Amino acid sequence: MKNILKNNLLLITSFLLLAVLHFPKSNAQHAVTEQYFRHMRYNHVSPHVKIKGIHEINHQEAQRTSHYVFKYNEKKQLTEIINYHYHDQRKHPLATIGAYRTVFDYTNGVETRVFFDKKGNRMINDREVYKEVYQYDKKGFINALDFYDLNGNPMESNWKIANYRWSKNKKLIVEKRYDLQNTPVNISPYFEFGITGILYRKDGSPKANYNLNEKLEVQENSIGVASYEDTYDEKGNHVRYSYHNAKGELTKNQWNFAANSQEFDDKGYLIKGAMFDENNELTHERDFPSVTHVRMASAVSKKDTIEIKERALGYLIALQELKPDLMKEVFHEDLAKRTMGFDREKQKEVIRETSYEQMIEFAKSWNKSGTKFPPKPSNEIKILDIYNRMATVKLISDNWVEYLHLVKTNNQWQIINLLWQYKNVDRYPN
Repeated sequence: MKNILKNNLLLITSFLLLAVLHFPKSNAQHAVTEQYFRHMRYNHVSPHVKIKGIHEINHQEAQRTSHYVFKYNEKKQLTEIINYHYHDQRKHPLATIGAYRTVFDYTNGVETRVFFDKKGNRMINDREVYKEVYQYDKKGFINALDFYDLNGNPMESNWKIANYRWSKNKKLIVEKRYDLQNTPVNISPYFEFGITGILYRKDGSPKANYNLNEKLEVQENSIGVASYEDTYDEKGNHVRYSYHNAKGELTKNQWNFAANSQEFDDKGYLIKGAMFDENNELTHERDFPSVTHVRMASAVSKKDTIEIKERALGYLIALQELKPDLMKEVFHEDLAKRTMGFDREKQKEVIRETSYEQMIEFAKSWNKSGTKFPPKPSNEIKILDIYNRMATVKLISDNWVEYLHLVKTNNQWQIINLLWQYKNVDRYPN
């Protein structure tokens, strides 16, 4: 019996060995490597600029912070990007993806990028297209990009661009863009560059982007800008960009600055910015709040607490004593006031809304008879929570229970949200 079992085991082992040696590997067996990056290299030049992750972190660190996952196949081609980047610092549309998952496919000199949400459904990216198809020539140069909708039909991006075409001219990569009617399109809706020439550094980062005429000569646009230049530090941070005329001199763009320098913390988050004029003179500086070191609000002052109570009670007093000016003072103009009600005709509970303007009118005449409240109204207030510039309050009067949200803007507390129902719960269905 033991010999039979031994022989059977030998046969099974031999069969499995043959299967491994003679059957082709499945896709699941292909080597896949992963890298984790806090950021992607900033790009405001062109989709021709390759995606690059910067500030690499390990798997353990990635579990604790905002990041991107880059996946590569055995040919070291990027096959997937998973977007876990949740910090809200403003990014340029060319420097972001905007989808949870981007899948890359490479077939016969064509690279296809498709975008998915967290549920696995197809979605648009930050260019508001469903599919991007890049064409490569025989030498591996990217010479075309076309956009497609869900049905595989050509479509325009949110910049009204249907396709990009690239060619080489000396040291420049010449870029032309067209809409669905094959009409030339500017680099973006807000920047007047038509044909452009991209100058790359050896590391693949864009050094300069030139505005070109039909003869591919550098020319100035209508405000005198002929090029913009980018500088990156050794970590890949985008530390400076500047605008130049045809002579290469600094010149102001349409936003009235000629250069902008940026400082980043050790994790690659922007912390300082400075703008310069055409003489490279500092015109404006700005500090950006840290996204990695969050400073919690300290306790509010006694003055804030008193003002919150006054504003909350002021709303009831304005109704009771016909004081429209007080009503204007206590309510924010963007007020959202909602009532828990019951529609007898439809026999269902409903939410009714009252506007800021209606509340001012109510304060003028709603209690004109003096019979809407008892002679001595019982207005009670309880502050539930205050955090910095927000507060939640519970208000109880003779007839109502209300929850209020107050906001502090321009150093003044006002009611911005209000939800109320009748105190007597028998007025509602059980």
